[in-house]
Amino acid sequence: MLPRPRRGDPLWIWMLHGWDVFSWAIVGLLTLVTILGDVPAGDRYGSLALVAVLALGYAVVRSRPGNPVRLAYGYLVLLVLVLGCLSWLRDGFGVLYTVTLAQFVIFVDSLRGAVVSSALGAVAITLGGALREGWSIDSLATNALSSVAVYAVSVMIALLTPRALAVRDERARLRSRLADAEQRLVQAQKRQGAAEERERIAREIHDTLAQGFASIVVLAEAARAGLAAEPAKSAQQLRSIERTARENLAEARVLVGAAPRSGVATGSVATTLRRTLDRFAEDTGLVVEAQLPDVDCDQPTRIALLRCTQESLANVRKHAEASTVGVVLTAGPEGIELEITDDGKGFAPGAVGQGATRDGGAGDDGGEADGAVPAGGFGLDGMRRRLAEFGGELTVTSSPGDGTRILVTVPAAGPTPDGTLPDGTRAAGTAAGTAAGGTRATGLATDGQV
Repeated sequence: MLPRPRRGDPLWIWMLHGWDVFSWAIVGLLTLVTILGDVPAGDRYGSLALVAVLALGYAVVRSRPGNPVRLAYGYLVLLVLVLGCLSWLRDGFGVLYTVTLAQFVIFVDSLRGAVVSSALGAVAITLGGALREGWSIDSLATNALSSVAVYAVSVMIALLTPRALAVRDERARLRSRLADAEQRLVQAQKRQGAAEERERIAREIHDTLAQGFASIVVLAEAARAGLAAEPAKSAQQLRSIERTARENLAEARVLVGAAPRSGVATGSVATTLRRTLDRFAEDTGLVVEAQLPDVDCDQPTRIALLRCTQESLANVRKHAEASTVGVVLTAGPEGIELEITDDGKGFAPGAVGQGATRDGGAGDDGGEADGAVPAGGFGLDGMRRRLAEFGGELTVTSSPGDGTRILVTVPAAGPTPDGTLPDGTRAAGTAAGTAAGGTRATGLATDGQV
């Protein structure tokens, strides 16, 4: 039995059930005419009884949709008998066959069932009408002609319904697949979000805590080595260790959310970089030559430039064996550029891939020896990812024995209303850039300020 239509079913299924409801409206109207009209008593009571029996059978089938198919077929047998009897009792009641055509499709489970049951209905009204008019070849032919015409319509309905059901089932499958795909997408987005958050935290730890601890280790080793020969210098190095440890503690509190990110000190990018370079020169004794004009940029951009500077200086300290470091900050119509150079031992950048790191200078992220690619590392890759979120780029130029040059570029193209550049990247100096360096990349500089 065809179930009642539900949302998303094809229009044809709704039309069939609407036709079924309409048929009972017509039956009710004919019943009212029978009661109120001038109809012989025998015909009146007989037709009313037949209609009542048919309505009772319909109510039973509809109230028990989960019953075996034979119950629905039993109702169709009853419908055929009632149609034949009504056609025999009353003139014009053969029209009920046309009115109830939808039921011959709704109450079956196959195309054959619909074709056969509706054919029996056509035979019933043909015989009933012929018996009422007097058995003759003419009356039989006349009734048969009209019945065949209606039966043809019934066959067409029966043929179209399976196609509509197939469309319904296909839509149901597609809806199910879509729901599954949406669920998988939500899960994938959650996994991606978790992975991105882990990567962000790892990058922040590398850019802040790890660099601070590395500085503490280097300073502690230097202080221990010079404790007897240069006590004043060792004392200064111990003060630097204490200061760096305090800054790392502040960084840790920011990372775990125990300290408000909004408490980060403000200042120009030139001032921020100058403090970092002064600390680096004080701790390492290297010569730092800096050109740091005042450049306008927002806090996320300033933090990105600071982190790139800190990473480059950390690599110089650990691996470059340099004596001089140069830092040049410039701003132009194309954007902001930060150049960091050293006169250290350099390395072969052609062998350094995206995400891989090398030993030997400002662009180095760690490693064991010249030319050795270390396992893991967040330095160059972290800088690239941070800058990419601003639409910026990181260029590493170096060769063995000739030092290293790091060029950081952050575009200053005008952003769209949502804070993105025409190619979809974030613009420097816009609030939209906080995805890279605002609420996510906010942290303290080496001296505790940004």
